[in-house]
Amino acid sequence: MACFKSAIVLFFLVTLVGSSSAQLTTGFYSKSCPKLYQTVKSVVNSAIQKETRMGASLLRLFFHDCFVNGCDGSLFLDDTSTFTGEKRAQPNFNSARGFEVIDNIKSAVEKVCLGVVSCADILAVTARDSVVILGGPNWDVKLGRRDARTASQGAANNSIPTPTSNLNRLISSFTAVGLSTKDMVALSGAHTIGQARCTSFRGRIYNETKNMDASLARTRQNNCPRASGSGDNNLAPLDLQTPTRFDNHYFINLVNKKGLLHSDQQLFNGGSVDSIVKSYSNNPSSFISDFVTAMIKMGDIRPLTGSNGEIRKNCRRIN
Repeated sequence: MACFKSAIVLFFLVTLVGSSSAQLTTGFYSKSCPKLYQTVKSVVNSAIQKETRMGASLLRLFFHDCFVNGCDGSLFLDDTSTFTGEKRAQPNFNSARGFEVIDNIKSAVEKVCLGVVSCADILAVTARDSVVILGGPNWDVKLGRRDARTASQGAANNSIPTPTSNLNRLISSFTAVGLSTKDMVALSGAHTIGQARCTSFRGRIYNETKNMDASLARTRQNNCPRASGSGDNNLAPLDLQTPTRFDNHYFINLVNKKGLLHSDQQLFNGGSVDSIVKSYSNNPSSFISDFVTAMIKMGDIRPLTGSNGEIRKNCRRIN
């Protein structure tokens, strides 16, 4: 009888642990939502065809979500009279974009499998598809995340690296979420696509003459006045050469002092990661391989699984 009771207790303990700390898997929705991938990609493709920049914006959402208490969809939650989300945190306010696309993807997925797929997982697949559509690598996305019931504006302000970060700050920010220095450099290569606002690079183009290509600085000054408040939202491509194609030109730019953001050029400025940047600039396949590894690793940051969190009906609010 004692053995029987012990077995029952052990069964419930194993069941409890399994329900709250299940592992992410690539085939998580193979039976419950077999049309997930084609549904997501169709909407992502339409959004990028409409505006190429959107691919980079969607990829960036994944970074900004995962860096704040893990990949849990907390970034999507709107503020309410009793709740403060992450959208108005300094790294996101007037900067993070693409939320309407996520809404459209969620609606499309709900039509093919109601109440099954989390917003956090939708974002993970969307980030991968954005890279692929813009000419980058493909990989199998691990799924099984659930959505957070809360968010943290303070954590967003403190955890997401800023465009003015120095190398030590970048390394420490990535280390804090379990990513290595090599992961940090590889993931920074996402800046091979997308655009930045004048407010993000104004200080660099006017003040950093020693490690910035003079011609690029002059070009950017034409569309980004020195005075704060003037042209703040004017855009410039992060990668001057191939701004809408996912490749290794970002690293070639850094070697030639053509990084647009201060934080970009910090990766090639006589510091500890110069050799990694140089390697990626010469060997695109090395960059691609390390980028995929780092993206999968980033997707593993503190997911809610099993019975934790929820499957939101609307990505902007908890159920």
